[in-house]
Amino acid sequence: MKFKWLFVFLILILFWSFIHPNQSFSKEYNLPPSLLAYVGKYFRGFKDPGYSSYDLLMREFLVKRIDQKFGLRLNPNQYSGFDLLEIESLLKCKKSNEPPEIFLKMFPKGY
Repeated sequence: MKFKWLFVFLILILFWSFIHPNQSFSKEYNLPPSLLAYVGKYFRGFKDPGYSSYDLLMREFLVKRIDQKFGLRLNPNQYSGFDLLEIESLLKCKKSNEPPEIFLKMFPKGY
């Protein structure tokens, strides 16, 4: 009988953990409201004016986040949004004694 109640209690804890996930993971990546306005929107292509404004906002956000986390100031007009995401992921994986310029050489300048 005790085993049955223990099993029910464990199932309830497991169910509750799926419903209320840990919010500490999302605190690091809170997007500004200006970027949240583009959530779920589709763009016709790279020349779509909506995509251009979204891409510029995303690049500025990523440059700011890279500067805050790694102390590396980048020009948002110099790299694409995809390049900035890749630069950020490489900087997360780099060793502490490696200079960040090694990774920046892999990306073409002149957007």
